[in-house]
Amino acid sequence: MSHTNQRPRRALQRPRRPFVREPRTTVALIIAAIATAIGILLPAAAAQAHGFSSTVYADITAPTDGTVRTHLELEYDLLVVSAAEKQHDQALFDDGTRLFETGEEATAMNAHAATVTAYVTERFTVAAEGSACRPRQVGDIPVHQRDGVPYAQLTLEFTCAAASGGHAAHEIASALFPDAEDYVKDTKTIVTYDLDGRSGSAALDAQHPSFSTGQSAGERFGEFFLLGAEHLLSGIDHILFLLALIIGSRRLRDVVLAATTFTVAHSVTFLLAALGVVTVPAAIVEPIIALSIAVVAAWYLWGVWKRRSSGIPTVADLAPSRGMDKADWLRLAVVFLFGLVHGLGFASALGIDEAWSWTLLWSLLVFNVGIEAVQLGIIAVVFPLLIVLRRRAPRTGLWVGIAVAAAVTVIALVWFVQRVLGIE
Repeated sequence: MSHTNQRPRRALQRPRRPFVREPRTTVALIIAAIATAIGILLPAAAAQAHGFSSTVYADITAPTDGTVRTHLELEYDLLVVSAAEKQHDQALFDDGTRLFETGEEATAMNAHAATVTAYVTERFTVAAEGSACRPRQVGDIPVHQRDGVPYAQLTLEFTCAAASGGHAAHEIASALFPDAEDYVKDTKTIVTYDLDGRSGSAALDAQHPSFSTGQSAGERFGEFFLLGAEHLLSGIDHILFLLALIIGSRRLRDVVLAATTFTVAHSVTFLLAALGVVTVPAAIVEPIIALSIAVVAAWYLWGVWKRRSSGIPTVADLAPSRGMDKADWLRLAVVFLFGLVHGLGFASALGIDEAWSWTLLWSLLVFNVGIEAVQLGIIAVVFPLLIVLRRRAPRTGLWVGIAVAAAVTVIALVWFVQRVLGIE
């Protein structure tokens, strides 16, 4: 008798239960997704932790009809190397580096004012009705400390023939310190203006290099929303802090409460710092931000170790529980305190010293909304993946959490040491 059409006996003895028998495919996909996200974030950590970007500040007014006056503040050492290279002025590089951090930096600036002005005016422009305005330097170029960093102050006066006798809209464009120069990445130019009967703020970068005073309020606020979103995405330290919160959360309630607490805390100090009410040097803020990441990530590792040493199964803590215990409240208190510090870090991205105005307040709030949109997006993607992994493969989920928390802790501690010692 032929047996070619008979099904193997062992196949008849294995009922099809794909969600119980074969969880490996789902688990592997989740691990791959988490690993991919971490793989994108962690290599960028060394290069994008608030160490290689720059911010230019521009205050623009119109003292007379047809004239636009701009007070620019630019990082001194970056201005020296960029202007010296692009304008082929070796003497500026030699004098500028020799006088760096001596208190005599203004000497180098004023001795090479023509070189500095030429570099800046080729990359920072003002136009009226589509016609370029003619720039000239006004006064000396002093140097002062801003957040512990020497900044050169250059005043330019633009003559705009097309704007004389009318109320033409002005267009401001900035391409200062572009990525192509290979010194910094993602330079932001923060503009405050009182021009054409309007006042407000704008944020310029490589993706949005210009703005017009004729823009609507919605367009201006949209720029600040994007700036807030981009700041969180480019500030890998804030992302790692959020990742540490997610890893350390067992339930949706935990991560929602932690994220809400963090939001409330950093919103308070963000607004106070951006409006100039509170001022804390970056040399203090940045190390504490790094330390906060290490503490929150290590908190999870300590909890796992404590449960193992007490003989409590570590996978048991992945199950939901009722109420808030003392450890939960303590964790929220720590998150709140560190959130206050992170708010100061967010505010440093703007550095606006403008007096109080409703326009400025709305700009700052929209910037904060941009930050929160990205934060919620990260939670919405990462936390459900982590929950599914923990439920389908509890021990694998546990070890993934330990590995991620350990990596984040090490990176944050390295940043802390670097920032305390002033090492880039």
